[in-house]
Amino acid sequence: MDVQMKRGLLDVCVLAAIKDEDSYGYKIIKDLKPCIELSESTLYTILKRLEAAEMLTVRSAEHDGRLRKYYHITRAGLRRIEEFREDWQEIVTIYQFVTKGGNRYE
Repeated sequence: MDVQMKRGLLDVCVLAAIKDEDSYGYKIIKDLKPCIELSESTLYTILKRLEAAEMLTVRSAEHDGRLRKYYHITRAGLRRIEEFREDWQEIVTIYQFVTKGGNRYE
């Protein structure tokens, strides 16, 4: 899969994982496992990129005597999910075109 396309899909998957409630790294990985497996290093790269793009915010809170980072989706992150949903139909159309062999001239 194209690296840029995969990056975009992973970003949206992570945003979707925190859409309904704040979450932390291990839980995000666990929640995404049925869809896609991510390493911690990949996840934290994505989280940093999404934070830089202001699609999520981070707060630290103590949990069992240790600090844990919690990630919260922003309006920009929610908009990105909506954009993905709108773009999805175009992606499906392209997929169908490609898997049906496109327009063949015979």
